[in-house]
Amino acid sequence: MATKARGALGQLSALARDFMRKPVTETRPLGKFAVGAAKVSHFLESAATGVRAPLPGPQHQAVARLKRPIEASTIAALETEPAKVSWSSALENASAAVGSNSPQDKAGRLMDPKELVGSELSFITDNLARLLESGHPMLNTVSRYYFSASGKHIRPLLVMLVAQASSVGTKRQGRTSILVDSQTEHIDYSLIDRSASLDLSSDRESQRSNRLIKDATGGGHGGRPYSPHVTDGLTILPTHRRLAEITEMIHTSSLLHDDVIDHAETRRGLPAVQKRFGNKMAIFAGDFLLARASMALARLRDPEVIEIMASVLCDLVDGEFKQLKNLEDEGAPMARPDERAFAYYLEKTYLKTGSLIAKSCRSSAILSNSTDDLVEAAYIYGRNLGIAFQLIDDLLDFTVSEEQLGKPVGADLELGLATAPVLYAWQEYAELGPLVARKFAEPGDVARAWEMVHGSQGIARTKALAQHYMDRACEALALFPPSSAREALERVALSVLTRTK
Repeated sequence: MATKARGALGQLSALARDFMRKPVTETRPLGKFAVGAAKVSHFLESAATGVRAPLPGPQHQAVARLKRPIEASTIAALETEPAKVSWSSALENASAAVGSNSPQDKAGRLMDPKELVGSELSFITDNLARLLESGHPMLNTVSRYYFSASGKHIRPLLVMLVAQASSVGTKRQGRTSILVDSQTEHIDYSLIDRSASLDLSSDRESQRSNRLIKDATGGGHGGRPYSPHVTDGLTILPTHRRLAEITEMIHTSSLLHDDVIDHAETRRGLPAVQKRFGNKMAIFAGDFLLARASMALARLRDPEVIEIMASVLCDLVDGEFKQLKNLEDEGAPMARPDERAFAYYLEKTYLKTGSLIAKSCRSSAILSNSTDDLVEAAYIYGRNLGIAFQLIDDLLDFTVSEEQLGKPVGADLELGLATAPVLYAWQEYAELGPLVARKFAEPGDVARAWEMVHGSQGIARTKALAQHYMDRACEALALFPPSSAREALERVALSVLTRTK
């Protein structure tokens, strides 16, 4: 009897044999196989680089407590509401938490995120133009179309702040970076732009990658893409910077696809991309962004991060399918929405919006080589912040003007979507149920639903629910070591509730 294969290589061989034995009809789709391959790759890497482990004691218990679900169906309206200010004003003065930059005024106040990573955000915007360069002028124009508008850039901001906050935390033991050059023993961050097929002269993508490296090291960037950024002892690695760019590419690709699906008229104050260039170009540009994001992700050379961020793409599609239905079982009779209806809505909200924020925060902590508890804390912060962000977005659809929002208001009702304000209003007005069931398709349905939402506590209770998620996000930050980056993350969370766009 043959000896059972042991070790990472033996298990990899066993996996390959098992895969080859399966009939074609049983073979998993390519995307799932890619994720499975990433898991094997992670196993191989972890065998050589050590294990991340949770810290014993109160931190581990706090993580478990923060994972408990919030019962959305029973949330009551807040007695007082925060004042409405713009998003830019919120970052400038979130809940009156920030004063001037003098040491006296900083006492007891929160750090301004822009003070920590403002220059990095500007650099990322410029660097995205390099990453999105293609051989087709029209594709260049369409893929960069939304980047030219004034976006919030909340996702890259969070990636870099988590990078800084976790850079001073407890580190995983025994891990060495896969980017370490075996000859010089120095970390070669230029690998994040280097293609695996450097020897193929006919490979246009390899040639483009080589030009990127040459441009980054000698074309006015001074090597900055491959140099860590340190402020007050807080570090942003080049891999963090690239992760921030990847998250923005994934997010923007989802906007391009969503606007085609939703027949959107405007976005970020501009005509929607398909209105300007047509559906085909919008879809191709979205696919192009995902392709470039995927290549950039692979070149991070971190299998764990690749697996996590690849799962975001699955989540986005899953969330879009969930959004096709307002309830898990639309045929089931329901006088008023119960906790299952809210759970379905919140799961859809997480998949479409929260997943990218949560998993990019998690990946940022992983790239900092953090322990399990800190990685989980980053994920919990991002998940709760992401859900709160979307709850406020759903609320703004009923409360601000088209000029403020940068896209048509009331769009969710027009699309047949029952968001949190509608679900809460439905708990007060049973007659909303038939309108939700037929997705506001009959004449007058949208106007009637709008009136019932404004005649109920739906808007106030949605804001209260967002407050609960924001509070939990801030609780997760307590697991990070004290730092100005942690304060900035708290400030971002506070600003979510007061934004108007």
